[in-house]
Amino acid sequence: MPAVFNLSIDEAVKEAESAASLGIGGLLLFGLPLEKDEQASGAWAEDGIVQTALTELKRNRKLDSLVLIADVCLCEYTSHGHCGLVARDGDHYEIENDSSVELIAKTAVSLAAAGADIVAPSDMMDGRVAAIRGALDGGGRQQIPVLSYASKFASAFYGPFREAADSAPQFGDRRSYQMDGANMREAMREIEQDIAEGADMVLMKPAMPYLDVIRAARERYDVPIGAYQVSGEYSMLQAAFQKGWLEPERAMIESLVSIRRAGADFIVTYFAKAAAKLLG
Repeated sequence: MPAVFNLSIDEAVKEAESAASLGIGGLLLFGLPLEKDEQASGAWAEDGIVQTALTELKRNRKLDSLVLIADVCLCEYTSHGHCGLVARDGDHYEIENDSSVELIAKTAVSLAAAGADIVAPSDMMDGRVAAIRGALDGGGRQQIPVLSYASKFASAFYGPFREAADSAPQFGDRRSYQMDGANMREAMREIEQDIAEGADMVLMKPAMPYLDVIRAARERYDVPIGAYQVSGEYSMLQAAFQKGWLEPERAMIESLVSIRRAGADFIVTYFAKAAAKLLG
């Protein structure tokens, strides 16, 4: 993705300082471990890459204005690339929902302990919001909000991120736990369930192909709603910019305004710095 890079922790701190100076409200953190395994052990390790980054970012007083949101998932840490633990029998495999949820809750607690202001489960396992809320409350972290990827669709638009994070599934796909893009009613049920389990905010992903879902959720639920303009959306526009087919600044802002107009209270986007410079 043009102008988007995997960063070492020292470089991530510099990037965060730049974001704070531009008035950006927060950062959503993802991490790449040195090694991956079937148990995703790097996800909850005290010295994990995101845990270490959070500690460094929190030490920097220049970053006090930034809300640090930690993505909570196992896919970047599993050797097979799925968002949960996998039981395999020859060519047959199943995602183990309940045991995955235990590790996801453990990961959320670890990230909160390292300094995350908000934890954001993106795995789409059933019951994970309730498990995370219970684990946080049981550990004395009742004040940490949960931003749930409550409406995350099985989408072709995640491709560039998965390549960058080396997190594409090594077998099968994620359609057994991510949502069918044709099923609006399921999206509303998923959002309602996550709110009932204790989600303080919800996030829609992807954004532009699902503006109608953002609008439907905005009309139905009185919680903060965000939208994630994902890697494929960003890269698609960047490719058009490089070809000279679209005017970069106008197209970028128009894409973000469409998401805001649909009802998103906040937007996660790789255009954040460019948009902030333009709007500032």
